[in-house]
Amino acid sequence: MARWLLKSEPFVYSFSDLMRDGEGVWDGVRNYQARNNLLAMKPCDDALFYHSNHGKEVVGLMQIVSDPFPEDGFPKGPWVGVRVKPIRSFLHPVSLARMRMHPALYDLPLIRHSRLSVIFLTDLHFDTILALEYENEKMKEETGANSVITSPPKTLR
Repeated sequence: MARWLLKSEPFVYSFSDLMRDGEGVWDGVRNYQARNNLLAMKPCDDALFYHSNHGKEVVGLMQIVSDPFPEDGFPKGPWVGVRVKPIRSFLHPVSLARMRMHPALYDLPLIRHSRLSVIFLTDLHFDTILALEYENEKMKEETGANSVITSPPKTLR
């Protein structure tokens, strides 16, 4: 089973939209590297839903539920889509700033190739992001703060 991060602008299609719909099609990708990542997906792969531009945070967990298929309007063309279903919303979204601070995520493609909309994740990347969801809450409880620190420590700058 592979793990993925899929990016969408929340004003175009948000995780709330996917939760409401119960299942959706991930298509509209117009980058060959991202398309190749879609082609590598299999049913039961896990994926993180990332709100890009506005929010810049991982907000949910979803699952790939179909093999890749030709995108509507491109029956023989290069573009494909997959079907996805939501698993759960993140109780505490994980911001891009928080991911940049974590040493296990130094080589995360989201940070290195920020324009790529469909990203393969290693198990370490995936598990670390899931752990950060709860680490954010623990930090809030321990400090009594309403938000987490968003600037990296000096050693990581």
